[in-house]
Amino acid sequence: MSKLTTLAAVRFGYGLPLPKAAPDSADAILAVLAGPDTARQDRPIRAMAELVPNIQQLRQLQKAGKKTKAKDPKREALLQDFTDAAQAASVVTFARAVDSPDGFRERLTTFWADHFSVIAKRQLEALFPYSLVDDAIRPHLTGNFADMLTAATLHPAMLSYLDQSSSVGPNSHFGKNQGKGLNENLAREVIELHSMGVGANYAQADVTEMAKILAGLTMNPDLMMEFEPRRAEPGPRQVLGKTYDAGGMQNIQAVLRDLALQPATGQHLARKLAVHFVSDTPDPDLVQAVAAAYNGSGGDLMASYTALLNHPAAWGQQTEKARQPFDFMVAALRALGVSGDALLQMPYKQFRGQILAAMAGMGQPFKRPAGPNGFDEAAEEWITPQGLARRITWAMRVPPRLVDPLPDPVALAQSCLADRASEPLLWGAARAEDITQGVGLVLASAEFNRR
Repeated sequence: MSKLTTLAAVRFGYGLPLPKAAPDSADAILAVLAGPDTARQDRPIRAMAELVPNIQQLRQLQKAGKKTKAKDPKREALLQDFTDAAQAASVVTFARAVDSPDGFRERLTTFWADHFSVIAKRQLEALFPYSLVDDAIRPHLTGNFADMLTAATLHPAMLSYLDQSSSVGPNSHFGKNQGKGLNENLAREVIELHSMGVGANYAQADVTEMAKILAGLTMNPDLMMEFEPRRAEPGPRQVLGKTYDAGGMQNIQAVLRDLALQPATGQHLARKLAVHFVSDTPDPDLVQAVAAAYNGSGGDLMASYTALLNHPAAWGQQTEKARQPFDFMVAALRALGVSGDALLQMPYKQFRGQILAAMAGMGQPFKRPAGPNGFDEAAEEWITPQGLARRITWAMRVPPRLVDPLPDPVALAQSCLADRASEPLLWGAARAEDITQGVGLVLASAEFNRR
């Protein structure tokens, strides 16, 4: 196996050993990415629309006055369905990443899910973070960023997380009658985080005008997005020097499309991609190449990924990035030979304890970022004394509970690290006190935790 093959697997996928038919070069990776999203097709998650009848039944129970101190079994069963759907979706997320030969697509999915970070605020919304990924991100992963930005902004998960339903045009019919006003959360994050980036050339007035354009966006009782004209701020609005006077959803779609086409957006996204995949301090030429591809193509994401993978700086042999806990966990499961099917068959209590709880202990609670800016990228945020101690503890204790028999430690190092397995690591793995410690030594090694 060549060094470039190893690097491709580690930097642009979830590591070795590669699944069957997985690409191992830049051209092959891009060719597979341009094809269908087979992981989503083969392992779907439940659609929020399937849970609408539950929401409607819950409303009927509430209207019927069933408010007692004792738990209503029917109500509890309806609510549990939301939790079950989210739990199943969490397992599917891991199964897709572990098994898919299209590792770059799975890594990009994780990247964009973090870029458009949301959390579920209540049990009814438990599926929201997963449905945003499958409804707004994966379908637009290789298309135009304007489409992804629009889909993510209008998704109920984003509207809920950033309290958009509480934003009302102060001069709207509803605003005047109820004395309500703007909530700028969504407007600010769309500009600062999702498109142009913090520090770009925009003013507070642009954020306020953006909030006025978005006023009217809300969720209906079935937790679906809708636009309510009576909440919308009347009159033309001006953002970044351009006037929007079509009104309603036309204004919203137009301003989101224009934000996606801002040169600052291309620069912001290019740097984020380079930082995520290559280095916390990426080569400026790499960032400029990706930004030029993005801006020159009108926000075409495949063009941006192609510029990233075809730049020499993306293939430097030094691994400067630290695997975040999700990356570490997926790579470890793959290295140990735990298949996606095995994860899907695992009792959820075991999955939660040995994988999700362990990730939280490492500093990355799954689908629970601390804020809308997502999880930190810098290596020093993840390779801390406490975080590393949790990784070592997991590597030493959990693998025997996942696979039986454990792989030979030296063979494991060679299969999951190839030429990156150092002589000291191979020596230590061969001379470990027992096979469990040998396996733990490999998974806790610096070579395994860097990408």
